[in-house]
Amino acid sequence: MQDLIRRTLEVLRDKQVLRRLGVLVSLTVIAIACYILFHLLRTIDVDKVIDALGRGDMHSIGLAALFVAASYFTLTFYDLFALRTIGHPEVPYRVSALAAFTSYSVGHNVGASAFTGGAVRYRIYSSCGLSAVDVTKICFVAGLTFWLGNAAVLGMGIAYHPEAASAVDQLPPWLNRIVAFAILLALGGYVAWVSLVPRTIGRGPWAVLLPGGGLTLLQIAIGIIDLGFCALAMYMLVPDEPNLGFVVVAVIFVSATLLGFASHSPGGLGVFDAAMLVGLWQMDKEELLAGMLLFRLLYYIVPFVISVILLTLREVILGSRFKRACQGTAAGDAASSAASSLGMPRSGKYGDTGA
Repeated sequence: MQDLIRRTLEVLRDKQVLRRLGVLVSLTVIAIACYILFHLLRTIDVDKVIDALGRGDMHSIGLAALFVAASYFTLTFYDLFALRTIGHPEVPYRVSALAAFTSYSVGHNVGASAFTGGAVRYRIYSSCGLSAVDVTKICFVAGLTFWLGNAAVLGMGIAYHPEAASAVDQLPPWLNRIVAFAILLALGGYVAWVSLVPRTIGRGPWAVLLPGGGLTLLQIAIGIIDLGFCALAMYMLVPDEPNLGFVVVAVIFVSATLLGFASHSPGGLGVFDAAMLVGLWQMDKEELLAGMLLFRLLYYIVPFVISVILLTLREVILGSRFKRACQGTAAGDAASSAASSLGMPRSGKYGDTGA
């Protein structure tokens, strides 16, 4: 069975079917989102949105910023976990934290996070001796952590409140609940699968030993905590009335986030917003739009600016170190040449090498 699946995937990859299908899905999601946004936003009063932004509760905004910071702190454990999984525990936490924070914030804003985030990771991890293959493995394990956490949050949230998902996907609640239980069953089956015997995915230097059952549960926990903090940040910024409850907002938020990822647009722009406006239709559109703008500022723009500053400072520091090293080498070569021209013995590592 596994050989059949592998051969099927190889055929699809050779014919570029998966890539074309992914592009088609992305374009379809973006087109639908643009259509929905056009109909939802044509009656928006911009002055009311600006007024809602000015009337924002500073206490709620402060809490939202705190939850965003906690979410990005949790994101650093994606890379830390991945480094341990692929056998590179020697990389310090400060390096993995910088790589995770900058790669995710850049990937969220630029789009195509698998490539943009991977490029940032490689630039940072290569200084620790990691290869492009190692960075690809880190991206895979970190992505696996994200999707496992998403599956757990969606499965539990929709099973508890299927009506929240129905507001986004327009499916009947009973069908959404069946889908939720199917997601949870698949998640449980995956945990059991990796618990039985060591499982490896990929071949040759690309092979990755999947975490066992206990570590997979840790992966899921990391993903749940990250998404939980994100949802809390969004919950603090949506209108207070009507109060739909945290679970409803969280399910709609995660669903909108996944649709944004599927579109590959920077920050899910347009797609995420359309899903949130459709899912939270009971709320005042101007106030909800103001809350989403604040969320984008806190979760996307501010971390992106900080990441650009950190990456710039890092490049300046590395450049100055390289310049000093080159100057030191040049000075050493000049001194050796002068000594040779005067007939003096050249200095070795621990002193003169001449007798």
